[in-house]
Amino acid sequence: ALGGNAILQPGQKGTYEEQLVNVKTSAKNLADMIMSRKYQVIITHGNGPQVGAILLQNDAGQAMFKVPAMPMDVCGAESQGLIGYMIQQSMLDLLIDGGRPDIPVATLVTRVIVDRSDPAFKNPTKPVGSFYTEEQAKQLASEKNCIVINDAGRGWRRVVPSPDPKKIVERMAIKSMVEDHIVPIVCGGGGIPVIEENGKLKGVEAVIDKDLAGERVAEAIDADVLLILTDVNGAAINYKKSDEKWLRKISVAEAKKYLTDGQFAKGSMGPKMTAAIRFIEYGGKRAIITS
Repeated sequence: ALGGNAILQPGQKGTYEEQLVNVKTSAKNLADMIMSRKYQVIITHGNGPQVGAILLQNDAGQAMFKVPAMPMDVCGAESQGLIGYMIQQSMLDLLIDGGRPDIPVATLVTRVIVDRSDPAFKNPTKPVGSFYTEEQAKQLASEKNCIVINDAGRGWRRVVPSPDPKKIVERMAIKSMVEDHIVPIVCGGGGIPVIEENGKLKGVEAVIDKDLAGERVAEAIDADVLLILTDVNGAAINYKKSDEKWLRKISVAEAKKYLTDGQFAKGSMGPKMTAAIRFIEYGGKRAIITS
């Protein structure tokens, strides 16, 4: 599971060229793992900056050129294609350089089922898209019937629900790809959230946490290891305090206690630790959080 920093570094503008350089750096380590023949690798990734840019383009196009805006589930699908394309391109170049052009890499647009009665739908908390002034934000809320908040004093942003992922719709397709020794890029940005309605699936305006969704992918293919890559060396208790302690090897019981004690922030390390706990309880051998 690649964090957002693997694709876009803080302070960068977000050009295609910048993102491609970052992706190539991350892909190098993955390509080495794949070519070692010791591992079968399934890749998932975040999409925060990219889907934010797509939503901004949505708003600008609607305002200036009267281009109809796309719903959030469609924007999520767009970001899966965008990032998957960059990873595929980078990975193939590296595999060719390593003498293994025969290893196929493919992106799968992935949907994730969420519960329509999930409490998150009544309490949207996930900031998405660009920052607005208070006046702009209230106008946006009125026009689009959405909820806006003041995001940590940095400006006003739209917030959407972040429901818990339940099941990967394309799980059988992912398993088939793994069995055929294809390197799958799946569940980008947490996957496209869908609910079951009258026996069919319907996209919803929400964002699923990518690490929780990645864990569901790991369950679906009976993975041995869940490897969550982020921009710090691991998980710590008393983070950024005088008695900060970096954790190395801990049990599920210890992880649960630290989580209950509020040691891991809800928007960052909390979901990663929750994913790690779920994976081990499901039957996984190791869950690793690292840079």
